[in-house]
Amino acid sequence: MYRGWASLLPPTIEVVAVQLPGRADRLRERPFTEMASLVAVLADVVDPLLDVPFVSYGHSMGAKLCWALSHRLRDRGQPTPAGLYLAGAAAPGWPEGRTDWNVPDEDLVEYVRALGGTQPEVFAYPELVAALLPTLRADLTLVDTFQFQPTTPLDVPIRAFAGAADVEGSPERMRGWARQTNGPFTLESLPGGHFFDAAEQRRVTRVIADDFAEDRVTSSP
Repeated sequence: MYRGWASLLPPTIEVVAVQLPGRADRLRERPFTEMASLVAVLADVVDPLLDVPFVSYGHSMGAKLCWALSHRLRDRGQPTPAGLYLAGAAAPGWPEGRTDWNVPDEDLVEYVRALGGTQPEVFAYPELVAALLPTLRADLTLVDTFQFQPTTPLDVPIRAFAGAADVEGSPERMRGWARQTNGPFTLESLPGGHFFDAAEQRRVTRVIADDFAEDRVTSSP
């Protein structure tokens, strides 16, 4: 998803993507199934990168990961992002649905089909689908068992992007992110579904670039 972002953003902005276990060349690594463990590891991994102004963008599970990581950084006295850009994820307080994803593989495949965003030809390769299902099952377990309830909101501006046709992260379900910050909050509705197409990704990256250009992104204490 983020492979083309460097070409969409000005050269003054470096794109640093987080590749979690269970994906791409980390496919054989065991994926995380519990958010707190993932956040603890990630806080250590990104620490050397936090000596310059930075923002965090997360989509779907990544949005909640960015939010939880920001709290972890603040609580540990590490630099925090100058802005959070969250997409495709319901705000805390909305029920996530089921918490037991120990279901037949066929049910997971149908869930992925319904969610959209996966090229139809992928499903023509059963071996590939079978290789991806453990990570999918782990991701769903991680998100649906995540019950973090911070007592103090962040002081970080939050920009939320919601697909108008997204069942998971609809505009209605994303408005509650406003309660998670003491800073400014904006919500932008995009025309698509859960996964953003090329035009919607250009819109998101343009907003981020404009924030940098207008000096809204500064070092955080």
